[in-house]
Amino acid sequence: MAKDKKLVEAITSMSEDFAQWYTDVVVKADLIAYSSVKGCMIIKPDGYAIWENIQHELDRRFKETGVQNVYMPMFIPESLLQVEKDHVEGFAPEVAWVTHGGLNELQERLCVRPTSETLFCDFYKDIIQSHRDLPKVYNQWCSVVRWEKETRPFLRSREFLWQEGHTAHATAEEAEERTIQMLNLYADFCEEVLAMPVVRGQKTEKEKFAGAEATYTIEALMHDGKALQSGTSHNFGTNFSKPFGIQYTDKNNQLQYVYQTSWGMTTRLIGAIIMVHGDDSGLVLPPRIAPTQVVVIPIQQRKEGVLEKAAEVSERLGKVARTKLDDSDKSPGWKFSEAEMRGIPVRVELGPKDIEAGKCVLVRRDTREKIECALDDLESVVPALLEQIQKEMFERAKAHRDSHIYDAHNYDEFREIANTKPGFIRAMWCGDVACENKIKEDLAVTSRCMPFNDQEHISDVCACCGKPAKKLVYWGKAY
Repeated sequence: MAKDKKLVEAITSMSEDFAQWYTDVVVKADLIAYSSVKGCMIIKPDGYAIWENIQHELDRRFKETGVQNVYMPMFIPESLLQVEKDHVEGFAPEVAWVTHGGLNELQERLCVRPTSETLFCDFYKDIIQSHRDLPKVYNQWCSVVRWEKETRPFLRSREFLWQEGHTAHATAEEAEERTIQMLNLYADFCEEVLAMPVVRGQKTEKEKFAGAEATYTIEALMHDGKALQSGTSHNFGTNFSKPFGIQYTDKNNQLQYVYQTSWGMTTRLIGAIIMVHGDDSGLVLPPRIAPTQVVVIPIQQRKEGVLEKAAEVSERLGKVARTKLDDSDKSPGWKFSEAEMRGIPVRVELGPKDIEAGKCVLVRRDTREKIECALDDLESVVPALLEQIQKEMFERAKAHRDSHIYDAHNYDEFREIANTKPGFIRAMWCGDVACENKIKEDLAVTSRCMPFNDQEHISDVCACCGKPAKKLVYWGKAY
């Protein structure tokens, strides 16, 4: 048994060191490997399978709203990047540059895309001429590069995978409608598929995307009480179309500038799944996103008929769930630990006595509850159990989030909560960036969003300066 326990003992406990626990999980659960390129990670098959499931479901939802996929070059000429000044200033510290092609110095530096607004704008100015060409609702799946100083697998790396939608519309109203539509799509996806509750809202001027008129966000709360920005949707207005000259002739034959949006989600969602649902034994994956939903583990598999029956059960379950048979020569205890480490939602234990009795044991990863199940009932019981797990994982995550939201009515309360209670802080704000800066400098807390569905007037004055309040803001320490 000592050998069986070793896999789990290799994980630092959450309560001891949450950051180390996270790193242990992503490595021990075989999601990533470190590469020889500093700040960049290798996403291993299990990690990439989670991303493929995210990509598949998001892409399906995108296309239901009329989105089409395209692909843009990964290089951006410096002159093109300079067209939109605010955008460039926002990304300047993180940009990686290509200066040579082979042995020859380039006449113009090329930026390795940190995001693709400028490329889409350059493209749109050529293909949009008339109101009949609108709207353009495009998305691309790609990688981007941002030269981060501090990196952590999935949460922050120098190269990461994402999708970026870029749309062009005839009116400001259409652009705003699309911006909110995509934010709600992201929020529904997180809650329905990742079992991860989010707060929907608008970023402050200080925190909005460089070059945007407005940035909307979904904010999730991790198990350690820190916030994670999990998806953003930006309304650009005409801030890009004017410098790039993206115009169309309207129905009255008048030239107008298009209104644009952009929205994106990244592989940091995998980090969010780990930190919202994981425990001291490793990953706990919501069934809808888990690469393997069910693992069949034969007990005493060398005994006659056991392996054959386990293979039959695995084949049957494979028709109703993503199922894997673990017929390796490891001990059952090791296989149990490995299945737990990898976060597989349900494991099926099947031994000689079970087969004789026509039953098996189902074990939930999230609660470790053991359920006896007749072999004849597996095709109906297992899918229902997966749905139950999905629902209850969301409910537990929401209960955890809701129990870690605190109200601050003045700066003393704000400081006390920030220093002693991990989670979201609800506090009124006057709208002055000076208060935002003070809170960040004093308490290492940033504004997360001005929530859409929660504008309760908990005080008449700003919790920082005491002046008349304008908005309720969710604040928090963040990744």
